[in-house]
Amino acid sequence: KQSMKVAGNAKSCSFANKITYLQRPGEAKNKKVTLIEGIGVGPELSQSVRQVFKEAVVPIEFETFPALNMSDAEVRDSIERNRVIMKCGLDNRKDKHYHDNTIRVRGGLNLFADVVHAISFPNVSTRHEGIDIVVIRENTEGEYSGLEHEVYDGVIESIKIITKQKSLQIAEYAFEYAYLNDRRKVTAVHKANIMKLCDGCFLEACREVAERYPMIKYEEMIIDNCCMQMTQNPWQFDVMLLPNLYGSIVSNIGTALAGGPGLTPGANIGSAHALFEQGTRHTAFDIAGQNKVNPVGTLLSSVMMLRYMGLPRFGDMIEGAIFKTLQENKVRTPDIGGMNSTIEFTDEICAHLKDH
Repeated sequence: KQSMKVAGNAKSCSFANKITYLQRPGEAKNKKVTLIEGIGVGPELSQSVRQVFKEAVVPIEFETFPALNMSDAEVRDSIERNRVIMKCGLDNRKDKHYHDNTIRVRGGLNLFADVVHAISFPNVSTRHEGIDIVVIRENTEGEYSGLEHEVYDGVIESIKIITKQKSLQIAEYAFEYAYLNDRRKVTAVHKANIMKLCDGCFLEACREVAERYPMIKYEEMIIDNCCMQMTQNPWQFDVMLLPNLYGSIVSNIGTALAGGPGLTPGANIGSAHALFEQGTRHTAFDIAGQNKVNPVGTLLSSVMMLRYMGLPRFGDMIEGAIFKTLQENKVRTPDIGGMNSTIEFTDEICAHLKDH
């Protein structure tokens, strides 16, 4: 009777989540992932991921490298063979002529969609509560094209590239994501009032795709106003769709609203490859090697990876252990008001995995 009374409400129905998950044959075999430790706090974060995966008995085998060096044939071969990358830290060289390897990877593997999920966490003190925003950013063009030159002495020109093809691709991914994840609204962020051609092309693509998803509300907002609105009324946003540079800025605002860079997960998605890392990438040299870094953002990125790879039970299990650790509020790293170490926080997550 109760089941019939709530018919149509899957969350309340007594049969919800009772039907078994069916795997493809061979899904339990170990899958290989390219793990990039990086610099700064990267090695500490990678150790946390390995420890949690071992405790959860995740069928993943990591091929580990210290840096995302695309000049290294072994790294290139591993990425091409595995097609999934877990990156725990940056390779952030200070040479002005050096083109960031991460940007090279994004372009070379066509990781066109950068996805950052800014969400409120239990017992993490922030200005706003109840935030749940997904920022989807075009990841391969715009101001990050890397095309700069000195016209003449003291005059630098940087070229912003926006194409209809790439704009359609990222808009389609954002609306597809919203549809598959029961999200109700997509907000396209732009500066078309000034950059009428570049951002106008982006908006044209967004509007074209929006017409194919009438069940999802579509709106547009100028980037200046968007930043103000995020700090005043972040609850109005659901899925945000942006070109490259605006997406980078808004992702960092969302991360700050959620509690800081140690908490927010992210991913770079392409048609054939995927790279998972913290939503906002900071080397955190000031705390590197001090056993203080918060592993939540990186671990939740690994949860995204497990779901992407068809291992949802392990992702759910690890996510549950992370949130239980935060809810109990007994073990906290310094960035969220605690005094515990990275190792202690990771051990507490693993203790909850043992209980599971």
